[in-house]
Amino acid sequence: MTVRRVSIAVPTERKTQIVNVTAKVRGTCEKLGVSQGVLVVSIRHTTCAVCVNEDEAGLRHDFERLGESLLSPFRGEHGYRHDRIDDNAQAHLTSVLLGNSITLPLADGQPLLGTWQSILLLEMDGPRPRTLDLTLLGD
Repeated sequence: MTVRRVSIAVPTERKTQIVNVTAKVRGTCEKLGVSQGVLVVSIRHTTCAVCVNEDEAGLRHDFERLGESLLSPFRGEHGYRHDRIDDNAQAHLTSVLLGNSITLPLADGQPLLGTWQSILLLEMDGPRPRTLDLTLLGD
């Protein structure tokens, strides 16, 4: 079994932003020489997430508003306690709900994705430099 690991820099430009990283992931996988196996994509940060979904303008907008719509009832009368430190509690909580990693099958050196599927980095506390880690396991 071969294990390859590499990191990809993904800068973000806005406080909330969806970055389609599919092309970067595909290009990196091509170079690593693992033909069949499993790809794990993970993010090292606690205020962003990674997921597989459709990269469509309306859905991008909806994702950017997701944290606020899901978590505003939990804010409470005096806000989130963590906001006293960094004013980014909602970003932390949203990333917990969405997750910091995905696992995909690897076929012919590429992540196996459906027609409308893309690998998305969801920024919730930018702009910041982000690091996406790829771990490939296989032949």
